[in-house]
Amino acid sequence: MDWPPPSAPVQELIRQTAQIAVAARPEWLEELDRATLASHPALAADPVLAAAISRSNRANLIHWAAANMLSPGAAVEPNLGPEPLGIARDLVRRGLDAAALDAYRVGQGVAWRRLMEIAFELCSDPAQLHELLDVCSRSISAFIDATLAGIAAQIDLERDELTRSSHAERLEVVTLLLDGAPISPQRAENRLGYSLGRTHTAAIVWTDRGSGDVTGLDRAVAAFGRAAGSASPLSIPASSASRWVWVPGTAAVDSDGLTEDMSDLPDVRIAIGFPATGIEGFRHSHFDALATQRTLARLQSPQRIVFFTDIALTALITQDRERADEFVARTLGDFASAGTEMHRTVSAFVSEQCNVSRAAARLYAHRNTLLRRLTRADRLLPRPLAENYVEVAVALNVLRWSGGAAVSAPAPPPPPQSPQPM
Repeated sequence: MDWPPPSAPVQELIRQTAQIAVAARPEWLEELDRATLASHPALAADPVLAAAISRSNRANLIHWAAANMLSPGAAVEPNLGPEPLGIARDLVRRGLDAAALDAYRVGQGVAWRRLMEIAFELCSDPAQLHELLDVCSRSISAFIDATLAGIAAQIDLERDELTRSSHAERLEVVTLLLDGAPISPQRAENRLGYSLGRTHTAAIVWTDRGSGDVTGLDRAVAAFGRAAGSASPLSIPASSASRWVWVPGTAAVDSDGLTEDMSDLPDVRIAIGFPATGIEGFRHSHFDALATQRTLARLQSPQRIVFFTDIALTALITQDRERADEFVARTLGDFASAGTEMHRTVSAFVSEQCNVSRAAARLYAHRNTLLRRLTRADRLLPRPLAENYVEVAVALNVLRWSGGAAVSAPAPPPPPQSPQPM
């Protein structure tokens, strides 16, 4: 320890400070995450990395605070648990290096400001306050320095391991393809073991729970392959908690079958792109899946299996989340809190081109019941539905994907299929 042990009264103040920090209010943690991610756009743009940074922030905070509750003012061992070391693996697989760790310095500044607020609330004695802040400043700096040094060392180990792995070669090829680099299709196909000239459907499979057992991710990749009619999807480990996946063919993904296959994988999620052909299709379908994943993260949506076709409009509208929230509030007014049944009714009515009979049949409701609900909706909406139905439908869709009250109207029964020739 490079600082003298604190006095007994200051030790008690440090213990109280640590107790408050362990039970940090949610808004403090959110501020910490925002500041950390805002300092490095590549981290903020990747939902898996952003979630990993958030977990690591909390783990570091708890690690330091718990140590100071036991031994106030003593040096704290670096946190080299699964959360920070998992960050090292993810950074390497994303092509990032130790420079990304500078984001933690920004988080350190936010945490230090909060700690000073706590200190000034606990203590008014100038001498004790000076000692308290001096010890905590030295302790936090030493802890963060040691933790980041450990992560940086792990980054070097992960990079060495990855360069010796076949995964590294495949990830390199996929990255070149996604970047539009001039790599020959034949060379890329040989290294990937995957044909690029056909139609592809891309997906991103990930978990918000962080690194750990990869079995669930691999099972979800296999389930996606089965649902798309492919026994051999191309799967690239993009991080310890995510996979980039492509399946060949034009078959539609069996959403019901995929949902059933993943029923025992509650922590795994899938964002599915739009099918497209050739190398450009390989790229575009992946970017569709990526836009889907980022939209779910931006809206904090609980949805687990999501197609780009279902969320494309919401993805465009919510790129500025604050403006999107203003649009929803302005468009729906009191109707935003009208409840699931009312939202389903209006969604179905708009989906059926404002035809009352078809909407009633779709909802399995009596025509008069539907008319009463629509009348109530008009009373709650800032403008009558007939004058604003497109905007209302869009706003309800945003609510739906944000985990709000709005849900999609039930789909109408499919038309009878003609027998296919043998």
